[in-house]
Amino acid sequence: MDVQQLRSFLAVAEELHFGRAAERLHIAQPPLSRTIKQLERELGIRLFDRNTRSVNLTAGGQALVGPAKDVIEALRRADAAVRSAGDGEVGLVRIAFAGVSTHDLVARLARAVRAQRPGIRLELSSQNFAQPAMKKLVQGETDIALGRWDVIPAEVVARVVMPDALVVAVPDTHPLAGARRLEFGQLADDGFVSLPPHEGAVLPDRLRRLAHQAGFIADVVQIAPDTQTALALVSAQVGCHLTLASVARNVNDPHVVFVPLDTSPHDVDLRAAWRRDDHGPALEAVLNELLALDAEY
Repeated sequence: MDVQQLRSFLAVAEELHFGRAAERLHIAQPPLSRTIKQLERELGIRLFDRNTRSVNLTAGGQALVGPAKDVIEALRRADAAVRSAGDGEVGLVRIAFAGVSTHDLVARLARAVRAQRPGIRLELSSQNFAQPAMKKLVQGETDIALGRWDVIPAEVVARVVMPDALVVAVPDTHPLAGARRLEFGQLADDGFVSLPPHEGAVLPDRLRRLAHQAGFIADVVQIAPDTQTALALVSAQVGCHLTLASVARNVNDPHVVFVPLDTSPHDVDLRAAWRRDDHGPALEAVLNELLALDAEY
């Protein structure tokens, strides 16, 4: 059994017509028929029931489809890996990411790199907040950081990879749970669940700014260590929580409702950051895959 035999078999199995399969393979029909017969002799079974009117897979033929596809895909990956090595696209790229809102993007990036850049291995490191990810980047402990920052160090380049916006998570019993949008001032009498107000924390900063612009001081009734905990407290009717539209897309708690703000003037877009002087081919290949994902939003 060789690769050409498997490719011929899959073409006939998918077309269920020797003429169309031959056209697809850019060969004449008689050589294709001989290839299939030779494969059947080697395996000792019939792969197709064929007559003048139809072609159908036998049970043995159906059993061969999956393994044949696996072999062809393995050969494709091997070829891609060799080509990547020839281009210098081999090695390890470390990525530090922060927050629930980054998880979908990181998963799609990992799948894209595995499929398109098989010579590159990703090392993924989850952080609770964006500032530690930036510190790891500056200190050379990671190659790419994903997060939200108001200040970007001079030695770092950053690009938006996912536009985002602020929303308010409220319990499903809240009077504004059915609103299409809300003004932040409508929450002046509500308590808030906040993330820790550490250095560089974007959401606590936005909570303070929005409340100030609306003419009140936000009543923070509880500090949550992370977004998942904050949303669990909202579900328990402890208070409201200022969060991100990207977070809302990944939460299915029926007791939490996400209401967009009427205006979201503050930048909360997700950015990818990397060191300005780092030009390794593996890093550039991963950045190309990452920045290409931006077009999907």
